[in-house]
Amino acid sequence: MKRKRILLKIGSNTLTKETDHISRGKIEDIGRQIAKLNDRYEFIIVSSGAIAAAKQFVKLEHNGQEITIKQALASIGQPHLMRIFQENFRELGLFTSQCLLSYSDFEKEVSKENICNTINVLVANNFIPIINENDTVATDEIQFGDNDKLAALTAALIKADLLIIATNTDGIYTKESIDNNDPKTITHVHSLATLEKEINNSKSSHGTGGMQSKIEAATIAQKANIETWILNGIEDNFIINALENKTTFTTIK
Repeated sequence: MKRKRILLKIGSNTLTKETDHISRGKIEDIGRQIAKLNDRYEFIIVSSGAIAAAKQFVKLEHNGQEITIKQALASIGQPHLMRIFQENFRELGLFTSQCLLSYSDFEKEVSKENICNTINVLVANNFIPIINENDTVATDEIQFGDNDKLAALTAALIKADLLIIATNTDGIYTKESIDNNDPKTITHVHSLATLEKEINNSKSSHGTGGMQSKIEAATIAQKANIETWILNGIEDNFIINALENKTTFTTIK
């Protein structure tokens, strides 16, 4: 039976569980779920968190632009982040690989074909591609999107069946419920134009993408006929609970 392909995007706040450190427990939780679902689903991961990983070890001093410091932190943190994934996943019998991409890769047909071929070979041989933006040469996601757009472009390119964006909320809340300090999730969305009116432009503490970047990602996915789920990745077992409809989240078709 052909396995369904899930592109799982994990935001910085999910990986840190809203602390200042990458949570090994959260990465283990993700790996454990993937191991359980391995017979029915194949996973490609787009992971933020390189900058957060570096901040655990270093504090850089520089009188240049903040974005340059973030690029340097990403360069330091990326190997640490990959090591944590590798160690935790390996204990669960899962193998990982690293893919660093930039937006220019999606503008060239040869590059797109190479990305697709590489990911397909990795998945066919039971390796989980873990994708991040190549932050040392590109700054778009550092500044604007926390890898949301990168995840959507990748999902469209590799013909994923589902895009899951794990964040620190139970999906997208109605604006009125946020204003009343009683968040209520919009569970099903068909019109992204209507959804735009509901979003709050606030950004999270570690991530750079508010809900606006997630809607932009869902727009890319929708054009490729891919369903998007925006859900709370901080909760344990969040992937399985969503697949079994045991939790509240936003579905964008």
